[in-house]
Amino acid sequence: MAPDMTTLKGKPFSRAEIEGLLRRTLFYTPSFEIYNGVAGFYDYGPPGCALNANIIDLWRKHFVQEDNMLEVDCPMITPHEILQTSGHVDRFCDWMVKDPKSGEILRADHLVEQVLEARLKGDKEARGQATVQVDDPKKKKKKTHGAAQAVKLDDAMVQEIEEVLAKIDNYSGPELGELMEKYDIRNPATGNKTTAPVEFNLMFQIPNIGPSSSLRGYLRPETAQGQFLNFAKLLEYNNGRMPFASASIGKSFRNEISPRAGLLRVREFLMCEIEHFVDPEGGKKHARFHEVADIQLNLLNRDVQLSGKTDITRMSVGEAVEKKIVDNETLGYFLARIQLFLHEIGCNPDKIRFRQHMASEMAHYAADCWDAELQTSYGWIECVGCADRAAYDLTVHMKKTGQPLQVKERLEEPRTVEFWAAETAKKSFGPRFRKDASAVQAAVDALTDDLKEKLSLELKDAGKITLNVPGVNDGKVELTSDLITIERRTRTDNVRTYTPNVVEPSFGMGRILYALCEHVYWSREGDESRAVLSFPPKIAPISVALYPLSSHADFKPLIARLSTSLRKQRVHFAVDDSSASIGKRYSRRDQLGTPFHITVDFESVKNMTFTLRERDTMKQVRAGEKEIVEAVVNMVNGDETWEEVQGRLPTFETQEVDE
Repeated sequence: MAPDMTTLKGKPFSRAEIEGLLRRTLFYTPSFEIYNGVAGFYDYGPPGCALNANIIDLWRKHFVQEDNMLEVDCPMITPHEILQTSGHVDRFCDWMVKDPKSGEILRADHLVEQVLEARLKGDKEARGQATVQVDDPKKKKKKTHGAAQAVKLDDAMVQEIEEVLAKIDNYSGPELGELMEKYDIRNPATGNKTTAPVEFNLMFQIPNIGPSSSLRGYLRPETAQGQFLNFAKLLEYNNGRMPFASASIGKSFRNEISPRAGLLRVREFLMCEIEHFVDPEGGKKHARFHEVADIQLNLLNRDVQLSGKTDITRMSVGEAVEKKIVDNETLGYFLARIQLFLHEIGCNPDKIRFRQHMASEMAHYAADCWDAELQTSYGWIECVGCADRAAYDLTVHMKKTGQPLQVKERLEEPRTVEFWAAETAKKSFGPRFRKDASAVQAAVDALTDDLKEKLSLELKDAGKITLNVPGVNDGKVELTSDLITIERRTRTDNVRTYTPNVVEPSFGMGRILYALCEHVYWSREGDESRAVLSFPPKIAPISVALYPLSSHADFKPLIARLSTSLRKQRVHFAVDDSSASIGKRYSRRDQLGTPFHITVDFESVKNMTFTLRERDTMKQVRAGEKEIVEAVVNMVNGDETWEEVQGRLPTFETQEVDE
């Protein structure tokens, strides 16, 4: 396990160092760089691709295979009508502001957060000064535009700012504008005041699909919609059985306002999403919830945030569901499974928390939502969202298309059901509305039971009701009692028909990858230049490196033998036969996160034994080819630990030399 990221064995954590390492070793690099680049786009190099692929492979095993999910792969281009129906066209927005003098565009909530956090930092620095500093008029001061100076704030202001920051995700656009006025929030780069916040839709629009401009579309902002549109087919594939889950892995796109945090805020990114379809009756219980009920989670619920605090409550997921802090078992099951996955890929358990969405930041479809956040040098970063989307998506697509995105369940015994029926008078309805009759009828058919009950009272009292019918008579249509009747009826059902609810875990894999790199990054004690990335063996970009200690011809057949053995076992390996010292070669591979190293030396030529070095401890064992390869395969597959290997293979004592 790597040490705490905030102190690398006494050395302060440096974001510049780890980002420099990741770019230098080609984990990732800015896209289009020789053309000066475009913000928010990055290329993964060989180790980044391998790390990403291994994390995805583990995700698929941990979720898709473990719970027998139905995986689908849908187009990245989505027609306008679908995202209009889902609500993304109208609601998938962030608030932006503009510096009128420089023309710079900034995201409003991030600007407020950045400036207020800088002021709190300045206050801490001012309070930490041992003596009063006297300004020297001869010294030229660096211009900081009032954002980050060491200026002491009074205690009341500190508390007030901390409360604002705790609720930063809960503010609307107008409320962010009020905060900017109240605290004189300016662009830190220029000191200029900005415009008031305005909404900006984050989707990339495609003006036309095909040679005609009649069909508009967008690059998808999520992979979920394709899963909802295929619900009926997936239900049939699953032999009509409920509950079940679908899953999708693929690229999504968001036209970020001002992407400035490396892989944490990009415009094209990989998502892994799950849609777990569940019967809304019975409290959304989960058959395997008992397996995870005792898992402890770090929870930051909405009530704590609204009180202006960020205090964590640690409790079992079973207790959280029992107390209704987490809404239901299915949601709780996935929170626990998400945490287990993050642990398995190597994230620091102390730097994982689950934050509940507050009311105003809740997505338009969500009944409850928790974010799995990972602590990084950028602060707490949302990496996984886990939302109870209720029946929103299937309902809106069903109403729009008329397709039955529902479950039909045969009842063991017939049951009597009360319902509200709304019927139009066919003889007078058609002549009254003529060409608009079908649109008005569709609005009547779309009424929910609750709304029908309310409208029945209006119809009884006033003799008329008003419906919202887009595109007809300015959107308002009046129906009198001679055109419509609404009454309560009963029926006997042999089949129950219902629209499933959906619980959706949604993973931003680029964010997880970067946060993981920070969590596993450290440096050797006594030699801070020797950085290490302690990836778990099962996800490391390269599992093992082979080192011939000499360029002598006798070493080549041995390297070839080891390579063949590892290749047959599907172990990803690399050969480093450079002229650098063995210590420097080890160090280079430590920076890439390679967990195991096999060295071929002159003893190997004599007796066919090899040394196996473990990255974090630098301890070594020595054995024959079969034993060494078997140990590597077992550790990469998670069937054996390094401690167990040390216990059964002879220890090899040596000292690494960097000369």
